[in-house]
Amino acid sequence: MAAPTLLLLPLLQVSSRAHLGRAPPMPPLASAAAHLLLRRRLGRHHLLLSPPPASHSSFPVRRVFARAMESSSSAAAAAAAQQAGGAAVTAEEYEEVLGRLSSLITQKVRAHTGNRGNQWDLMERYLQILELEEPIARMKVIHVAGTKGKGSTCTFTESILRSCGFRTGLFTSPHLMDVRERFRLDGVDISQEKFLKYFWWCWNKLKEKTHDDTPMPPYFRFMALLAFKIFSAEQVDVALLEVGLGGKFDATNVVKAPVVCGISSLGFDHMEILGNTLGEIAGEKAGIFKKGVPAYTAPQPEEAMVALKQRALELGISLQVADPLKPHQLKDQHLGLHGEHQYINAGLAVELASTWLEKQGHMDRIPLNRTDPLPDQFIRGLSSASLQGRAQIVPDSQVNSEEKDPHCPLVFYLDGAHSPESMEICARWFSHVTKEDKSIQSSMEQPQSGRNTRKILLFNCMSVRDPMRLLPHLVDTATQNGAHFDLALFVPNQSQYNKLGSNASAPAEPEQIDLSWQLSLQTVWEKLLHGDKGLNSTDSSETSLVFESLPLAIEWLRKSAQEDPSTTYQVLVTGSLHLIGDVLRLLKK
Repeated sequence: MAAPTLLLLPLLQVSSRAHLGRAPPMPPLASAAAHLLLRRRLGRHHLLLSPPPASHSSFPVRRVFARAMESSSSAAAAAAAQQAGGAAVTAEEYEEVLGRLSSLITQKVRAHTGNRGNQWDLMERYLQILELEEPIARMKVIHVAGTKGKGSTCTFTESILRSCGFRTGLFTSPHLMDVRERFRLDGVDISQEKFLKYFWWCWNKLKEKTHDDTPMPPYFRFMALLAFKIFSAEQVDVALLEVGLGGKFDATNVVKAPVVCGISSLGFDHMEILGNTLGEIAGEKAGIFKKGVPAYTAPQPEEAMVALKQRALELGISLQVADPLKPHQLKDQHLGLHGEHQYINAGLAVELASTWLEKQGHMDRIPLNRTDPLPDQFIRGLSSASLQGRAQIVPDSQVNSEEKDPHCPLVFYLDGAHSPESMEICARWFSHVTKEDKSIQSSMEQPQSGRNTRKILLFNCMSVRDPMRLLPHLVDTATQNGAHFDLALFVPNQSQYNKLGSNASAPAEPEQIDLSWQLSLQTVWEKLLHGDKGLNSTDSSETSLVFESLPLAIEWLRKSAQEDPSTTYQVLVTGSLHLIGDVLRLLKK
């Protein structure tokens, strides 16, 4: 028999509604991988990775040169910002702003002590520079922390209040494809024109007043400050703030008097920063509680609930548990965000929205029965909520099936799960929807059509997370629910290179890529499947692949689907919201 052919894969380069009666807005791992020679195959496709040298310099970074927009006076800064907001934004102008934002991304690891509140007092100084103390004090804020589901909870709550007729501002993180996703006005990403206007307003004021003792704020703190500026200038009725990390020392926690606080489901994540027990993690999240401000929580494990109640008791505030929403409360409508776990987030959102309405004196406008059924405005908001990267299904439009054939040969199932608990939820969702898809497909096809399915995992996670706490939960839960992965693909994120914008691509030369982390993920995977034999098992040759880049993996999947038209490739993408964003960006090109 002839020796199998090796295929050397090349590295790819990779609304708002009218608001009457308002004044116009204000202007404004890690060492280089040792000799990589990996060959894994699926069917007749093969992959060969060339070994990088023992050491290599850091990847080249495109320097973004600034225009002459640095102003020596706040008046000039305001004038420049006003001008930026009045004209169409060019690609070069937008890329320049993304370059400035990229310069604020620190190279510190997330477990660095600075992430636990070092120089926290600087936030007060930044607020003074930007003259935001009073605007924040007037803002009607809903503040939400949690391990998982906090973004979904904020999205549901915003959609409910928007459906009730209020002008909303929503600040979430991270973004998936465009940084403007973090700032939503009336349910829509902020426009490029407004984004640039407020960006330059904040940037120039801070540049003018910061120095060695008060440096420019790091990336997320700047983003939070920008959100406060946007929401105050746009005069939103309600601002919904999702905590970025933890709670007590999060940049959003400069809000001293929110209307109501919420804690979504808690679990083990960011343990290098927040603590090794649920009690310690819950204590950090409860840092957003404020004296005199009502608080709600989703149902929690006992250890976490004890810590939350203890903090509430210290502050003398009410902490109530929000019951998960029941399907019949929606009058036969479905939640806009998919997955059984979303009923937990929706239940918390209903309590947060209801309390905000009550505290703001709007209950006469919207009679509320919190049990059965919900008001029409609530149902409309819950059913129309949307958030990318959470239980999202995207058929690949570039892999064309035959005309009149309902079969889509390549489908991506995207979920940004990155904690042990969310991995289990993700696995149950994937198992359920792929079974459902198969039954729908079978009912539409002719008998004996011979249609097969292959379930593939596309995975990466941050190196601060322990894959032994993630992958076993994913595999075990999927198996228990009848889903078995035929193959796992491990790739680096495109966005790992700490750059924003269209130029944030992977380094062009294979020898510049360190795949040691992806190789360690592959080792964990193989041990899960084959025990201590791991990669040495003869059975492992068809169960995992490591790719030098995400575009390579997508290209390989597309080629596999095109060459095997009788098979549906169901690809679960999970482990990192950054990876989800990278995949969406590639699929939508």
